[in-house]
Amino acid sequence: MNGLETGFGVILLVSLTIYALMAGADFGAGVWHVMGRGPTKSEQHRLISGAIGPIWEANHVWLILVVTILFTAFPAVYARMSTTLHIPLTLLLVGIILRGSAFAFRHYDVRPDELHPRWDQLFAFSSLISPVLLGINLGAMTAGGFPVNPDNFLEGYVYPWANAFPFAVGLFTLVLFAYLAAVYLILETRNQALQEIFRTRAIGSALMSVLSGAIVLLLAKAGAPRLWGELTGSVWGGTVQIGAWSLTVAAIWLLIIRQYWWVRACAILQVTLTVWAWGIAQFPYLIPPDLTIFNAAAPAITLQLVLVALIVGAILLFPSLFYLFRIFKSRSILGE
Repeated sequence: MNGLETGFGVILLVSLTIYALMAGADFGAGVWHVMGRGPTKSEQHRLISGAIGPIWEANHVWLILVVTILFTAFPAVYARMSTTLHIPLTLLLVGIILRGSAFAFRHYDVRPDELHPRWDQLFAFSSLISPVLLGINLGAMTAGGFPVNPDNFLEGYVYPWANAFPFAVGLFTLVLFAYLAAVYLILETRNQALQEIFRTRAIGSALMSVLSGAIVLLLAKAGAPRLWGELTGSVWGGTVQIGAWSLTVAAIWLLIIRQYWWVRACAILQVTLTVWAWGIAQFPYLIPPDLTIFNAAAPAITLQLVLVALIVGAILLFPSLFYLFRIFKSRSILGE
């Protein structure tokens, strides 16, 4: 059954990648909503609302898929994660709900009143904290070492995530999402003034992604030794790092010369490479040092039934997503 278990691990990684590329950009757009300043502030906010309005709900299907697979295919991992990380996971859930609710109330309430700025502030604040919390949870799982029988509350439910490495991963996640959003938003408008604003922000966030990524790698030496060893002590790890840095340099150069379609390709490849480098470095562990995709997997019959459900769901999901993006994103994706 190793092939089926590995397959579910790959599905988890693919789903997390798509979530980062799609919902991550939605979170990043909220970051730039906070940063909206100057005479074009209202135009920036309208651009952001128009860009994420039709698709933000659908993008969360990938996070739901990740949670569902963990719950059904790797129940031991789900139990350990949801118990040890119940504080940051609950805060992440609250942030996602508040963000969506605030955006919906603000976006669909056409009457301008004193509540509009409050919804904007709640949307922006939730957009800032949610990516950080997502990164903190991933960073804590990467570090692993969750206590099974903790001596006290702090040891069991705070110390595993409240330290430097998970917080560095949280910051890195926020910067990557902001970078993606800035790049995507350039192609969401034909207004040259707005394009220049987000072009400048994309360059700045690309540089910040290099800095924050380096901080994560340095802190991994003590906080996540397995990740550090794989990325610095192997040929493939060095190749991945060179590739990610090269894509960042290429993206910045393309932003300078205003080749925005190629910039988007570089940004997508950079984020994809980053997520997959993390996943490959973790393999076969889901929570080191003891829970792997093999010893934490559900019984064979459960995996088979979940696989059937995934196939049936994919038959329904992918045409629906294609139709959604074909209607609302043809111009920004295909140039139509």
